[in-house]
Amino acid sequence: MTNRIKELRKAKGYRQEDLAAAVGVTRQTIIAVENNKYNPTLELAMRLARCLETTVEELFSLED
Repeated sequence: MTNRIKELRKAKGYRQEDLAAAVGVTRQTIIAVENNKYNPTLELAMRLARCLETTVEELFSLED
């Protein structure tokens, strides 16, 4: 699974720390998700999408 978190986060001017605080996780979790080292739970994916003002489908995509 790939994601656009880093791209959308930077477009909004958020630091990793800002996004982490907004969704209730650590900066290390944001780093891991951005680098495709960790697939977030559905709840976290929905919180990220809401914070970044997008949909889960636009934020994450499955690799074939």
